[in-house]
Amino acid sequence: MKKRKNYHNRIIILLILTALSVTLYLFYGLPKRWEYALNSRILTLSAIVVTGLSLALATMIFQTIVNNRILTPSILGLDNLYLLIQVSIIFVFGSNALAEIKSIWLFAVCTGAMILFALLLYYFLFNKSRQNIFFLLLVGIVFGTFFQSMTTFMEVLIDPNEFQIAQDIGFASFNNINIEILWVSIVILLCTTLYTLRYIRYFDVLSLGRDHAINLGINYQQISKRLLVAVAILISVSTALVGPLTFLGLLVMNLTFEFIRTYRHSILIPSAMLISVITLVFGQFLASQVFTFGTTLSIIVNFVGGSYFVYLLLRANKKWQ
Repeated sequence: MKKRKNYHNRIIILLILTALSVTLYLFYGLPKRWEYALNSRILTLSAIVVTGLSLALATMIFQTIVNNRILTPSILGLDNLYLLIQVSIIFVFGSNALAEIKSIWLFAVCTGAMILFALLLYYFLFNKSRQNIFFLLLVGIVFGTFFQSMTTFMEVLIDPNEFQIAQDIGFASFNNINIEILWVSIVILLCTTLYTLRYIRYFDVLSLGRDHAINLGINYQQISKRLLVAVAILISVSTALVGPLTFLGLLVMNLTFEFIRTYRHSILIPSAMLISVITLVFGQFLASQVFTFGTTLSIIVNFVGGSYFVYLLLRANKKWQ
């Protein structure tokens, strides 16, 4: 009873930190004509919340299925596919064509292509009963490397001026968020979250590993396939909305497990979502107010997350020695 109360107190702390970070971002340094600036910040904040919730939920589900705290959904190659689609448009039609495409159509194409790729990947791999989740990860790494190589190949051949535009696509940006895209993302996030909550009672068992889950009566193959589809949708939506944030999931998940030391996903999932929102909001505050947009949020998140990833590898190496 005391432990449960302690967990609830920590969630309350995260709620307070979320409210403080949101208030700081919205109202710090507002100009005299604050109406436009506040509306712009609210729009950016909405995109941050959608992205943070999507990535946190997707990474939590993914790490629960693969039973690994270092792997993230980016290993499936969806981020690299997003970059390949964008660079391919620049390579074939030019950067002007990319700018002329309506945001909602570009969002639909990128999201649809990433979800379709994930569905085909899951279908051909899970169609054979002998294949397991680790084979899926291996295939995802191969495809991700292939997409990245094709992207680099086209970037070398395009005009140097368009090369800079192609490079900027690789960094997540919360500027100039289209309201139509944002509303579509919110609807997809809500529908996918509600669908995922149907299986939340299985998460604690799935985190024990494939063999233990099967021995405890879980239809591991079917449930994991459905949850991976939800992961693909969440990652596709967040990536198409703002761009790739490779190390955010890794950083958020490990901070969650360090702060909330429990196996109960009913507590871990909301905690991870709150930590993800806090990280993104505070990171965007640093990018806008401290660095005055001299750097992007993705660079800050990837730098911190990448450093933390190296720390995790070094710590794991010491355990093996």
